[in-house]
Amino acid sequence: MNHLYLHCRPGFEKECAAEITDLANAAGFFGYSKAEPGTALVTYVTHEPEGAYKLIRQLMFADLIFARQWFAGTPVALPDPTDRLTPLLAETQKLPACCEWWSETLDTNDGKALSGLSKKFARPFTQGLKAHSLLSAGSKLRLHLLFLSGSEALLGVSPLANSARWAMGIPRLRQPSQAPSRATLKLEEAWHHFIPAAEWEQRLAGGMRGIDLGAAPGGWTWQLVNRGMFVDAVDNGPMADSLMETGQVKHHVVDGFVYQPKKPVDWLVCDIADKPARVAQMIGQRAVQGQFREAVFNLKLPMKQRYAEVVKLRERLQALFAEHELSAELAFRQLYHDREEVTGHIRITS
Repeated sequence: MNHLYLHCRPGFEKECAAEITDLANAAGFFGYSKAEPGTALVTYVTHEPEGAYKLIRQLMFADLIFARQWFAGTPVALPDPTDRLTPLLAETQKLPACCEWWSETLDTNDGKALSGLSKKFARPFTQGLKAHSLLSAGSKLRLHLLFLSGSEALLGVSPLANSARWAMGIPRLRQPSQAPSRATLKLEEAWHHFIPAAEWEQRLAGGMRGIDLGAAPGGWTWQLVNRGMFVDAVDNGPMADSLMETGQVKHHVVDGFVYQPKKPVDWLVCDIADKPARVAQMIGQRAVQGQFREAVFNLKLPMKQRYAEVVKLRERLQALFAEHELSAELAFRQLYHDREEVTGHIRITS
């Protein structure tokens, strides 16, 4: 188990590989990354025989920016198309016991083409696992099966408490018919990722106040309103009439970088298309000024050095908070509904 497999967004394999290499080296696990562009898959091979399995128990998955999901395991050759079950069950017996299993594919056209095989194989594989007593209810691990083709698969495990909560790291969210733009799902996914489900009622409560910078036409504002919040929507562009009719939204026709609230709010959200350094600096300054308790914001990434750019901006924000003795949680993640961007989250804890 010296192979660590990481799902990522197609086109961001290089960034995902650079990140896991840096984190693994910092943790004392050395090896090399394999990342073919456009595959949505990164493999980190450790020199230590059980290195990948140890790595996923030592690193915090929540700290990764570009990985959607991960598991430690091994490739499995499937030379006989009439009997894929036997070799997969044989390899499963070599792995630690798991309490459940997920069937996955890669987030590519080739991967989606294998979804039929994955679905067809689910029942016999489940029956085989039960027949050989390979699932243990008391285990805290999950088994992953990922078909690369009809003749090769990846098999491995991940800790339930230290991996994504969804197969392939992709949450199944539905586009609300009332929301004025598809961008609404970015904020909903961010909440799912950054806020534990048990804390939603407390941290996303009705009656809270929020600010949406770069709000028009209101995709993110809709999420706040849907949670019962009152929102100052800031944008030179028009807001959806349906949102204005709720009585929960006040539209400020002004640049988001210029607008200053009269009072601190519970939530600040920002999806402004501008240079990432400028957006990060603006959000950081608002944090130290005490304008919000929590914030979700997007950073549009440059074409090159995307991982390095996020690391640099994260360090700048951390330095800013330290300078002002502000206690705050800071995290970044490239969400499924993001494109050439990453989503940041700040929670003031002091």
